[in-house]
Amino acid sequence: MLASWLEVPSLRTLLDRYSAVTELDLAHLGTDADAETIKDTRVAQALLTAASLLSWHALTLDAGLPRPDAVAGHSVGELAASAVAGVLSDEQALLLVRERGLAMADAAATEPTGMTALVGGDPEEVTATLARLGLTAANVNGGGQVVAAGTRAQLDALSAAHPAKARVVPLEVAGAFHTEHMRPAVARVREMADSLSPADPTTALLSNADGAVVTSGEEALSRMVTQVANPVRWDLCCEQLLALGVTGVVELCPGGVLTRLARRTLPGVESVAIKRPGDLPAARELMTRHGGSR
Repeated sequence: MLASWLEVPSLRTLLDRYSAVTELDLAHLGTDADAETIKDTRVAQALLTAASLLSWHALTLDAGLPRPDAVAGHSVGELAASAVAGVLSDEQALLLVRERGLAMADAAATEPTGMTALVGGDPEEVTATLARLGLTAANVNGGGQVVAAGTRAQLDALSAAHPAKARVVPLEVAGAFHTEHMRPAVARVREMADSLSPADPTTALLSNADGAVVTSGEEALSRMVTQVANPVRWDLCCEQLLALGVTGVVELCPGGVLTRLARRTLPGVESVAIKRPGDLPAARELMTRHGGSR
């Protein structure tokens, strides 16, 4: 994930700073660590946030690049988005995400829970099936994709009797994130959030909760805390992007998932996913061409 970025001395220095804040060896985790190590939410959330911020700073080394008109992040990505929008500093975002990862991992350890993606199927049947089994639509991603979350027994029942024409994809995550199972984590994340001093966004920041444009730093931070135990409505974020007239999207590192989804949820919107430094010229070209086009 990070090997090619660390070939740039200034970015290596920046990552060392991030490592000191999170008390994690992010260079090792992003280069040499095995999959089992980095999928542990205790480290995964900090690593993902650091990768996003690292690629953002690499992208904006070109001082003439136009600012984005809006920023949004899916789940933990909302913390990196808040830093890009000026609500939190990089260090504040990393402190918050480190505590978030630890708190969510501890909450997940109390009971065997998980998440399963449902792709396709009749939306009403999907909703009815989840309600019948007591599952939560933890991520409503748009494009016919819903992520169900709950106990392992509930997810096993879903796999055994899933909605017709829906593809079932179990996810390798530690627990039922964005559900009531994460309630114990909220207080810990709020305590960390209360120690921070957010600023009002300098760029339109979209909230996972409902796609709303958040104009207050305090509100943005409060929403990020409650997000831990509440569903991510990425479908509403995409609707908001279209309503704002967005014509181009750049996904920060480790890019790919959201740009693939954007092909279904953001028709006619051009996109570039940043996975490695070689993707930066295409991202800059897109931002230059679409900047100010709204």
